[in-house]
Amino acid sequence: MMTFDHQHETDVAVFGAGPAGIAAAVAAAREGQRVSLFEVQDRVGGVMASCPGMMLGAGYPCGRSIGGFFQELVDRLSRQNPPAAERRPCSLENFGDEVVYDPETAITVLMEMLQEAGVRVCINHIPQDVAVERDRIEGMKVTHTQGCDHVTAKMFLDCTGNGDIANRAGVPSSVGDGNGQMMGATLTFFMDNVDWERAFPAGADPYFTACAERGIREGRIHESIPQIYALKGLRPGSVFFNTVTVTGVDGRSSSSVLAGTLTARRRVLDLARFCKEALPGFEHAWLTQIGPTVGVRETRRLEGMYQLTYEDIARATHFEDGIVACDNPLDEVFRDEYVKFYSHEPALQKGTYYTIPFRALVPRKLHNLLFAGRNMSVELKAFASIRGMPQCMAMGQSIGVGAAAAIRSACGVQDIAPRQVVDRLVSLGVKGIGGLSLLR
Repeated sequence: MMTFDHQHETDVAVFGAGPAGIAAAVAAAREGQRVSLFEVQDRVGGVMASCPGMMLGAGYPCGRSIGGFFQELVDRLSRQNPPAAERRPCSLENFGDEVVYDPETAITVLMEMLQEAGVRVCINHIPQDVAVERDRIEGMKVTHTQGCDHVTAKMFLDCTGNGDIANRAGVPSSVGDGNGQMMGATLTFFMDNVDWERAFPAGADPYFTACAERGIREGRIHESIPQIYALKGLRPGSVFFNTVTVTGVDGRSSSSVLAGTLTARRRVLDLARFCKEALPGFEHAWLTQIGPTVGVRETRRLEGMYQLTYEDIARATHFEDGIVACDNPLDEVFRDEYVKFYSHEPALQKGTYYTIPFRALVPRKLHNLLFAGRNMSVELKAFASIRGMPQCMAMGQSIGVGAAAAIRSACGVQDIAPRQVVDRLVSLGVKGIGGLSLLR
């Protein structure tokens, strides 16, 4: 029999304080619900904290903003003095505009949004046991530094990325490709005091491919770095690197993540040294910030009422229950260190977009669970397109709204009226859904 130090009762319990979880928590709280947000780490922000400075790409399908929570965050950052965000064209092929932002300001603004909405934020809280009865989550055991809580809620929202809550509750899932291999995990970092004009001359290769080949050939950087993906940061002289990728990292295992992070840190130091010695404009630069952990791209894909397919994307399908627009390419990152490639293949015809259906965030059986983010119900090939942070924010916002709708209607999540969720999202400024085209 379980014993608990504290009872923690709320209307909506959100797990995972990344882009999806924060948006879900804020959305549900603004809909009048008591909301608790649980995070296993000692900070909020998810990938925005573990990969500081990671660009907010995919927020402008067909050149238009998806709106909603994403646009609210960008607007808040842009109003800072000096502005803490800027919209720029992406240097990668087949991507549209992205938002470059100051990561420390962004995390602060997200925390302020949670506070303003009245969300109870619980860091260093680790979910353990999930009690399921009659297709409902009846409660959860959550441990933390002060003891052990028994968490009860009307609705549970899994925004953990790994789908930890849904997995513990028995929701089926797929992991990685057919062989269980997952996309490589990347450790981001910054260098400062870079001469932008010399480092990024007009018409130059944005991937520094020839330099990377030279570094590998001379044994100065690891062979898993066939390209050096570096781009201008928000502040003059700052350069962001999303380059050092380690394969074989299982994001479900803390020991695997730690081992991958150590390997990546060594490669970061080698690469920063090589850039300083070999790349024009980097002669007087220095390494300023390394992410605290590798950024995990892929683990579980949960089973939902609907699985988004590559064919849905290629046909630019606009679902009746679509909750966010997307035109991201198939952003595939190598899974095998000996088969090194990045792919940014277009997913659909230029000038079109698809939407992600709400049903892909709803389990088949559990009546009081929704999920959002990279754990959504999606086919493997299609997964490479849906995982942009703005889309994850929009998914989170939709399940926050959906959870509140289910509570008000006293119904299971499978019986939520999709049109009610879509209409509410439209009223909150989400663009390109509900029969309203982004292109108008």
